[in-house]
Amino acid sequence: MKLAEALLLRNDLQTKLASLQQRINNNVLVQEGDQPSEEPNVLLSNTFAVNIELHDLIKRIHSTNAQAKSINGSSLLEVLNARDRLISQHRIVQQAIDNSRRENARYSSSEIRWVKVISVSELQKQADEISAKLRQNNLEIQASNWQIDLI
Repeated sequence: MKLAEALLLRNDLQTKLASLQQRINNNVLVQEGDQPSEEPNVLLSNTFAVNIELHDLIKRIHSTNAQAKSINGSSLLEVLNARDRLISQHRIVQQAIDNSRRENARYSSSEIRWVKVISVSELQKQADEISAKLRQNNLEIQASNWQIDLI
């Protein structure tokens, strides 16, 4: 199995786990005299089995990421770390841009006037550059994931 396939399977298992949890929650309490539509203990057992399968797969994905090289020869773990750093940087810049858009609703000249102390256009340019790097990073990760066999 390729790493990309394992990541898709991980997503499916996470979705299945959330669905099972919701089904458990919907069936643990019924009105007196009614029967649950599904047996909660069976659902719990199935949920535990899916949880074990998911975490075994996650362990294999992490092991693979730690040992694999990207298509550009870098450690896949380094590339993933760079992606996380870029996402964080983009979030920081985007929040600064968003917070600079405060309405200047003054009703008289004695009220407080808000003044931007940073260049929003420069921040937007920086956000665009980070986004471009992030796209390149994601392409490298995705291409690598279809080349790497899961451990």
